[in-house]
Amino acid sequence: MREEMSGLDLRQVVAELSEYVGAHCKKIYQPHHEQLVLRIKPREKSPQDLVIVRGKRVYLSRRDRPMPTQPAPFAMLLRKHLGNGRLTAVSQHGFDRIITLDFDTKDGPRHLIIECFRDGNVILADSTFTIIQPLTHARYSGRILKKGEPYQFPPVAIDPHDLDTDALQRLLRESKRNVVRTLAGRASLGGPLANAVLQMSGISGDVAAEKIAEDTGTVGKISTALSGILAELSVAGDEVPGGWLILPMEKLDLGEEEVDIARYAVEASPVQLPAHGEFHCLPYPRFVDAVDAWMGNHDAAALARRQSEAVETIGGRAPSTEAETLERRFSQQKSALQGFSDKIRRQQEYGHAIHNNWSHVEELLTQVNDEVESNGWEVALSRFKDIPWIESGDPAKSSIVAILPDENGAAEGAKVTLFLSMSVHQNAQQYFETANKHKDKSKGAEVALNETENLLQRAQKKESKRKETGQVARVKRTKRLWFENHRWTILDGMHLLIGGRDAKGNDTIVKKHLKGDDRYVHADLHGAPSCAMKLQTGFAVDPNPPANLPPGVTAYRLSDNIEVADFSDTARQQAATMALCWSRGWSGGGGAGTAFIVKPGQVSKQAESGEYVAKGAFIVRGARTWFKDLRLKLGLGLVCINGIPLLMAGTHVQVAALCDRWVELIPGRSKRERIASRLSKVTGLAVDDIVPVIPGTSELAADHGLINPHNHEEE
Repeated sequence: MREEMSGLDLRQVVAELSEYVGAHCKKIYQPHHEQLVLRIKPREKSPQDLVIVRGKRVYLSRRDRPMPTQPAPFAMLLRKHLGNGRLTAVSQHGFDRIITLDFDTKDGPRHLIIECFRDGNVILADSTFTIIQPLTHARYSGRILKKGEPYQFPPVAIDPHDLDTDALQRLLRESKRNVVRTLAGRASLGGPLANAVLQMSGISGDVAAEKIAEDTGTVGKISTALSGILAELSVAGDEVPGGWLILPMEKLDLGEEEVDIARYAVEASPVQLPAHGEFHCLPYPRFVDAVDAWMGNHDAAALARRQSEAVETIGGRAPSTEAETLERRFSQQKSALQGFSDKIRRQQEYGHAIHNNWSHVEELLTQVNDEVESNGWEVALSRFKDIPWIESGDPAKSSIVAILPDENGAAEGAKVTLFLSMSVHQNAQQYFETANKHKDKSKGAEVALNETENLLQRAQKKESKRKETGQVARVKRTKRLWFENHRWTILDGMHLLIGGRDAKGNDTIVKKHLKGDDRYVHADLHGAPSCAMKLQTGFAVDPNPPANLPPGVTAYRLSDNIEVADFSDTARQQAATMALCWSRGWSGGGGAGTAFIVKPGQVSKQAESGEYVAKGAFIVRGARTWFKDLRLKLGLGLVCINGIPLLMAGTHVQVAALCDRWVELIPGRSKRERIASRLSKVTGLAVDDIVPVIPGTSELAADHGLINPHNHEEE
């Protein structure tokens, strides 16, 4: 299976990427150290992801892929320089595996250079091609990839498009290798294309290139075959399919199932080669589409792979619970204590070895001191090479590393450091004192180990109790998910609905988050929150849920592209209901209310002459879609989003559809804090995470497994 793109592949990628010149770079992600994703937005087209897997491939994709909540430093740097930059050109360096993306940014021209050879690299350079930052620092013969250094392209290789029959004959005549290696290397064809050209010419690849050059007719056949492949590449995507996915013949019954294609595909190619004759070739309109069908599913799981790799490096599951953290600490402290014991034993052995070889050490110290006093350290060091009992000397510390005799009297015993200014006893005492220091440290380490063991036993009991009661594990995090700063819920179609918590939040919802294809929702009550129905932003089922989730908790992940053409009538009804429940109508004593939905263009801060619009308030003009007789009733369900267990409020019908464990909530007299405290005990979530979800004074109604999961399982 060939995963690395050749110069021929990249030539087609550049041709297809050139259609996106003029698009803007909206976001840059780095879900894995080996992968970068540039989200580009062409005019009048939906956004696409430019996926760069360093050293292997570059292609376009519209897949929904999870991204890290905290961007990597290199991704942050690219956002700073390329954010909202306009793509002005896409080029290939000769026929080499190097692509350059040129951007026009607020700071001037920027170049993103993608190297697809060796281990690969991605380099950000300024207008003068001075390196701003490479993904990986590297040093090669003749060029250095380091911040502040000028970027130097490798020497331009031969472009096969420039090889006519005469040029090809000269190339073969000057080569000392066989013909396939010559075409693959010196002619920049690469192995697969070189073999394809020779197969079409009916020539063995093992024949010496010099011998082939002697026959003009044979060279002509090679030139004709090469020209045919390059001509087919030039019309790929226009007159013929732009890409082909290569599948074994026995898999012809797969149909178009993407999972099976990704599993059984051999490679993707911009043209059909003779070697593909024994395979089944699926056509695609573009080469990048064929690559996406082949490796897109694998690359979309880059974040999950990074997380699993991080887990493996620390030897176990990622510490998301107190018990797991204490287990790791206990293991580390136990290893440290064992290390102290080993150090104490070694230091004592060295001290005893010096005492046991008192005469030998004393004589060695006397001789070295005499030599240093007579001839100096420089001469002494040169003579140490001829003395088997001395390994090295250190003039700065006035010491030597001596080898003590073993049981047979040979110079193969312990190696000890001897200071010339100290006696034999003092040198031995140095090791005993070091052993005593380690003993003191080990006592403290032993106390800490016992404390950790006690804490671990308590945490394991809590963990066992948590699992029995169906509680989720609290995840320590330094930053909330962005939508948690607002009221939020999931609508039918998995759309995200967000609403302001206060006047400042209302301004943020409208000015920052309300886009052209979204919808504005508001209850027909003064002071009600401004809400935004997000068309493209929503949620999808998480294919890699956390391992420590209890039964009945569904895992989702946030998505920026759920690919839904419009909101359903059910989603609009749910949004209007939530806008009413988030208003003061919840605590006002009523049982129903009214809300409306309008387009973003109907919402404005611009008041009529003589009027004033307060902070958090907006003017709505034009026709409105009204929703009347909306019931004040919610559901609270337990979900996991991006690996974080959360309590979600929503219409009771939608919560019942999304959550296996949920409870009904109706207006009442109980304070939010009291309800949150009760729910915290049964779910394991923090009270501070539950209080913002409850709209006001309420009462818990029918339980559907949230408070008592065992009864839910029996149902």
